[in-house]
Amino acid sequence: MLEITPHIAIADSEVEERFVRASGPGGQNVNKVATAVELRFDVRASSLPEEVKARMLTLAGNRITADGVLLIDSREYRTQGKNRDAARERLVSLIRQAAKRPARRRKTRPTAAAREQRMTAKKRRAVVKALRRDDRDE
Repeated sequence: MLEITPHIAIADSEVEERFVRASGPGGQNVNKVATAVELRFDVRASSLPEEVKARMLTLAGNRITADGVLLIDSREYRTQGKNRDAARERLVSLIRQAAKRPARRRKTRPTAAAREQRMTAKKRRAVVKALRRDDRDE
């Protein structure tokens, strides 16, 4: 079980991990050992609450496939275990971020000073435009 919040947890069976060979440093080892991790998490079929799923689909951006599968790739470390932990931690942090409800916007009115400032700016602009006008035709 991956513990996300006190109320949300996902089973290990919902997370699919594939190990592939990573490019980059590692010497001869890089050609022999599959240390990079490709983590797949089907958001739509997961046990997450619907509102969390919806927020997660928007938060993930281009990491989501057309089928609603989240892809997380980790190849920053030279060991498979560290890459696996890093990928899982990224998944957990993304779900935690999606679990937070965004704060509702409170409607506010402009202050009297802001309204006054706006009106004086409009009047100043009107004067500038009036000076450009050619009134000789009248």
